[in-house]
Amino acid sequence: MTTLKPAKGHLLVAEPSITGDLSFNRSVVLIADHTPSGSIGFILNKVLDFTLQDLLPDIKGDFKVYNGGPVEQDNLYFIHKVPDLIPGSIEIASGIYWGGNFEVVKELIAQELITENEIKFFLGYSGWDCEQLNEELNAHSWIVTENKDNKEILNRQPRTFWKDKMLQLGGSYVIWSNAPENPSYN
Repeated sequence: MTTLKPAKGHLLVAEPSITGDLSFNRSVVLIADHTPSGSIGFILNKVLDFTLQDLLPDIKGDFKVYNGGPVEQDNLYFIHKVPDLIPGSIEIASGIYWGGNFEVVKELIAQELITENEIKFFLGYSGWDCEQLNEELNAHSWIVTENKDNKEILNRQPRTFWKDKMLQLGGSYVIWSNAPENPSYN
C-alpha cells in the first residue's frame, strides 16, 4: 500500500484501532483544506438523527445532516457539486466544492433545484493544527487515500462507506471490514 500525504481533496480513513472515539471511530473524512498551518475536513459517513428542516424550520426539505466533526458543532457547513448554481463556492478538488451563498442554497431547496445527491450538510467540522494531523498519522490513527469517487463521493452510502474503504485497502484490513463496531461485542 502506498503512503500518501494529506492533501486537499484526499480522504482520511479511520484505522480500525480508533475505538471509543464517537466522532472518528469508523469515519471517512474528506480533507477540504490542508495547509502548513492546519487541516479542515468533514466526516462523510456519520448521519445525525435530524434533518435540515429540524435545524432551520423555514427550509422545506428532508436533507440529512451529518456530524462533520467535533469542532464548532453549533455551525452548519455544506459541500456540493454545483458551483454554477451556488456563488462563492470554493473548490476542494475533483468537482467537489465547499460553502457558498447560503441564501441561494435556501432558494434552490425551496424551488427543488438541488438534491441530496448534489449537496451535503454538516454540523461542525474536523480540524487539526499544523502538527496534530501528522502526529495522528504517525500514531496510525488514519490512512490517507485518494478520492477516487471524485464528485460522486456525495452519493456514497454512509452506513457502508468505511467498510467499503477497508475492503478497498485489502490485506489485513479486509478482516476489519466485518468486525463489530464495538470489539467487546465480539
